[in-house]
Amino acid sequence: MEKSQIYKIYINEAEVILKPTADVSLDDFTKQGSVIVNYTGVKKTLLDYITLLEKSIKSEKMIIHYHDFAKLKMDFKSHFTEIEAGGGLVRNDKGQYLFIFRRGSWDLPKGKIESNETKKEGTLREITEETGITNMTIIKKLLVTRHTYRSNVGKRIIKKSHWYLVETKKQALKPQISEDIEKAVWMTMHQFLSNRRQVYPNILDVVHTQDTQELVSKVEIKIN
Repeated sequence: MEKSQIYKIYINEAEVILKPTADVSLDDFTKQGSVIVNYTGVKKTLLDYITLLEKSIKSEKMIIHYHDFAKLKMDFKSHFTEIEAGGGLVRNDKGQYLFIFRRGSWDLPKGKIESNETKKEGTLREITEETGITNMTIIKKLLVTRHTYRSNVGKRIIKKSHWYLVETKKQALKPQISEDIEKAVWMTMHQFLSNRRQVYPNILDVVHTQDTQELVSKVEIKIN
């Protein structure tokens, strides 16, 4: 079976999904809070949707579909400049994960990948810079997330973040104050998820990906 095409991105914490018209399902229409729009092929209309979401004060979900998915994706991205970043979900030998608190929200260490480094090299460098830890091993890639923001001069940016599961030994943390990181802490996934916290939705995607994998592993262990 051919894998369905989809492009997922967060604009002002609202989830935006681009997909081919042929892949729009009944479930899309029945999900509460979803707004479904048919792209007209005029790029200006996409900019209108983007501007609307940037000004929205509540999290929503918008599905934009078009018969030509490649054109839809290209036209949407034409309103932005894209940068690539690397980020890590870091787990220590005690089963705890590394979280940082920055600008009022819980986050994971991540940052822009430089032109002279690979995604993995950039990820490990950013983790060290933002939290002070060293001697890490990348285990596997988890997923890619995308979110938008405005630069200092008002330019629209898509940050495409490549996320990795990283392992290390538990060590002291040193938050990078110059990057507005107020604190860095080790927590179990249960501790993090059992308390209501202010978290960006793309970070929750990363956390829940690993949380789901851990649950599956526990089930497999019990079955075996």
